Amino acid sequence: MKKQQLISALLLICVLSSSLFFASCNRQKNKYTTHSLDYFDTATTITGYESDPKKFDEVSGEILALLGEYHRLFTIYHRFDGMENLCTINELQNGVHRTVTVDRRIIDMLLYAKEMHRVTKGKLNIAMGSVLSIWHKYRTAGLEEPWAAELPPMELLHEAARHTDLNDLIIDQENATVWISDPQMTLDVGAVAKGYAVEMVARSLEERGISGYVINVGGNVRAIGTKPNDEKWLAGIENPNTESEEAYVLYLQLAGESIVTSGSYQRYYTVGNKNYHHIIDSQTLLPAEGYLSVSVVCKNSAEGDALSTALFCMPFEEGLALVEGLPDVEALWILSDESRQSSSGFEKYVTQP
Repeated sequence: MKKQQLISALLLICVLSSSLFFASCNRQKNKYTTHSLDYFDTATTITGYESDPKKFDEVSGEILALLGEYHRLFTIYHRFDGMENLCTINELQNGVHRTVTVDRRIIDMLLYAKEMHRVTKGKLNIAMGSVLSIWHKYRTAGLEEPWAAELPPMELLHEAARHTDLNDLIIDQENATVWISDPQMTLDVGAVAKGYAVEMVARSLEERGISGYVINVGGNVRAIGTKPNDEKWLAGIENPNTESEEAYVLYLQLAGESIVTSGSYQRYYTVGNKNYHHIIDSQTLLPAEGYLSVSVVCKNSAEGDALSTALFCMPFEEGLALVEGLPDVEALWILSDESRQSSSGFEKYVTQP
């Protein structure tokens, strides 16, 4: 998603009331916020309550530092001196991929992505890089020169799709190595890496007993506990109808959960008066149709990130069955006609602003 498009985040994190009071030590805790545009090609907002602004600066600095580490490890677009990352895994050497020894965090993320591939019956597939890179190229060109915007030729997409078998991603956990056996296959972890990074950072805070924070990385929102007075956080699901006067269609209460939205209305280009968004169905090789957005509420931001993309590419009944079969996962679908469908437990999160 382009930085300029993402600065308007999918979700609004704000205070449920004007009360800004106190911690267990009876010292007043105030709300602090900081922003960054440095990681995952998107806007990051960190909100937290602390009695001392220096403490907030310390915690938020640690959050940003960790996000920076995950960004450098998971990016497919840049390599960094002295580091093997997703970009170097994708590179060819003498026409083949080499076996790369990587940071354990890459191993864990790739294993998680493989598990979500199984859970979603292939709808979440990080081996789609060859197809997604073609769409990325045509979308970028179309945004730079709208008068010359084109769709990728289907024969080109079908040829690329022959190289998207996740079984060709070989992971050796014991030796922490990764190898792609198909020279024409590349990884694209855009549907899981950001949420995974947010979740890992959130867990690192929880393990240290830190609470009262919300991390929002380009709409991947993860609450860490509640506010100091035990009030829940308020998250708004953005209205996919960008011409509407209502900026948000619903507001949700969060207390340690995550919410992630995938939408067709933010990252797209136009060909022949039709918009073509970035969420590509692995079966049709075209932008998935049927929804304006899909939002997932769950504890795990990585799961929410992966599921919101996968559900966007599923018929509603299939997606609903998947969500209802997963513990502590709820979802909201906004269909192309702006009607809404939700899972059985979604309403428990809905509140008034």
